[in-house]
Amino acid sequence: MSTPLIILAIIALAIVVLISKGILIVPQSETQVIERLGRYDRTLQSGLNIIMPFVDRPREICTRISYQAPNGKSYAIIKTTKKIDLREQVYDFPKQSVITKDNVVTEINALLYFQIMDPVKAVYEIDNLPNAIEKLTQTTLRNVVGELELDESLTSRDIINSKLRTVLDEATNKWGVKVNRVELQDITPPDSVRDAMEQQMQAERSRRAEILRAEGEKQSAILQSEGEKQSVINQAEAKKQEQILKAQGEAEAKILQADAEAKAIRMVADAVSQSQTDPASYLLATKYIATLKDMVSGKDGKTVYIPYEATGMLGSLGSIKEIFNK
Repeated sequence: MSTPLIILAIIALAIVVLISKGILIVPQSETQVIERLGRYDRTLQSGLNIIMPFVDRPREICTRISYQAPNGKSYAIIKTTKKIDLREQVYDFPKQSVITKDNVVTEINALLYFQIMDPVKAVYEIDNLPNAIEKLTQTTLRNVVGELELDESLTSRDIINSKLRTVLDEATNKWGVKVNRVELQDITPPDSVRDAMEQQMQAERSRRAEILRAEGEKQSAILQSEGEKQSVINQAEAKKQEQILKAQGEAEAKILQADAEAKAIRMVADAVSQSQTDPASYLLATKYIATLKDMVSGKDGKTVYIPYEATGMLGSLGSIKEIFNK
């Protein structure tokens, strides 16, 4: 091969290399920070981008990569890359010991969801972004949980998550990072505290069972008392109704008796009216006769006292005889 052909081949290869170095294809939701001669020049957009080879170069940034070992444990390593991921990322931090306000050492691990909003700040404002976020999260978690007692920490996860998100979002704002949410996965107190908590829960369950049993007995006694009360009321109502019916019966009997007596009197009056005898004298005489019968009916009675007025009334007996004879 002649020298000119070799030179042309070298020139063509150099052009291909320059073109390949000057063309960058950035995937969607990713970007790269370009420096020109060591100074920030621009931030690439997704798609096809052209840079000047050997003059422009992408700035590397640290990223955190998590993987799971065969033994089931999760590990994370920090690597450098030229691509900056703009999607929401999640960091799963390992358990760490935290001392609560009542001096109980507990283990807590958390999940952090964040997103890079300004790639330039994420590259130039912090050296190792994943490590800085992890250390900041651990420190903030210790501070927030250290202000709460163990019981409050176990029952106030939403409050802790909200405080952590607010503090971390404010702290990472200058790094161009937006913290979307923080979630506490596990809060593991010591074994002695867990045993005490379990005994407390059992005692609480026993207390609730006793309260429920006492409430049941109380309700049963109330229902029994209400039943007895209603039974007494029903008996009184029945007795009252019986007395009312009896009184009504007696009243009707008296009315019937009075009607019979009135009818008899009318019949006697009709019979007496046909004679010269006074009907009133006749009625009084019959009453005196009935009374005298009762007075002499006693077995020990030897003397009978007759009122003076009765002698006049006995004179009407002749008239009565005339009535019956007629």
